[in-house]
Amino acid sequence: MTDAAAHAYRTLDVAVRGGDLRVGVWEPGAEPVATVLAVHGVTASHLAWPFLVEALPGVRVIAPDLRGRGASAGLPGPAGMAAHADDLAAALDAAGVDRAIVVGHSMGAFVSVVFAHRHPDRVARLILVDGGLPLDVPAELTPDEVIRHVLGPTAERLAMRFATVDDYLDFWRAHPAFANDWTPELERYLAYDLVGEAPELRPATSYATLAEDSIDQNTGTALAGALACLPPGTVLLTAERGLLDQRPALYAAERLPTLLSEYPALRHVPVAGVNHYTIVMSQQGADAVAAVVREESFTAPRP
Repeated sequence: MTDAAAHAYRTLDVAVRGGDLRVGVWEPGAEPVATVLAVHGVTASHLAWPFLVEALPGVRVIAPDLRGRGASAGLPGPAGMAAHADDLAAALDAAGVDRAIVVGHSMGAFVSVVFAHRHPDRVARLILVDGGLPLDVPAELTPDEVIRHVLGPTAERLAMRFATVDDYLDFWRAHPAFANDWTPELERYLAYDLVGEAPELRPATSYATLAEDSIDQNTGTALAGALACLPPGTVLLTAERGLLDQRPALYAAERLPTLLSEYPALRHVPVAGVNHYTIVMSQQGADAVAAVVREESFTAPRP
């Protein structure tokens, strides 16, 4: 299987605490000019990255299924940002890579911030994609209310059951985020997400894992300490629209100036015409992310 013509795709099962972590690796045809460690979002998988791979000829891309997702769904807890960060280090070890340009999307951006703090020698550059900085969450909300406030239908989907893969694809066809960006790559990503047997197919991510990660992301101590030590030159890309293709976006335009002033190490790159999903799961969004990766690879150490 190849997800981009210029790359050869394979998977690794990497020994981590509690079992094996599934890791996708896309190798270019020649010696890689750079290596990207791509870290997906809260209910996603390593197959969220085919458009970025395609946009980065000559670049090796390493992408795990985070603990509790995809083919790593069977890994036991506890999860949380620090646990995921340590799993990323194990993934690089298994691939024989010392340092990488780290690209984290959504929750994966929060994991990437903590990874850069816990394993600074493994990070050549840090690129955050519509995530990584504190979200605008009211302090008085309970943990379940925080999840509903931030994720809404994304969390509710985990309790749903589907008779066939086509039923699951039809569910997503009605989702406003992909109204103009339905692709074969998206279908492959969605089909990979399902586990169980028909007619009781379900998304791989458990609500318990999502809840643990979401609470740690928004209230845990690992992220707060890591944000205080963001690497200089960290890049934040933000989508124009949110999870339901709506405005305001996850990082509302009126809030961004204040938020960015708190983190002077950041370089901000707004991405027009995309939402929280399509900033990575469309060619337009991936091209914008890839442009930043290419800029950073000129000065990043070789893999």
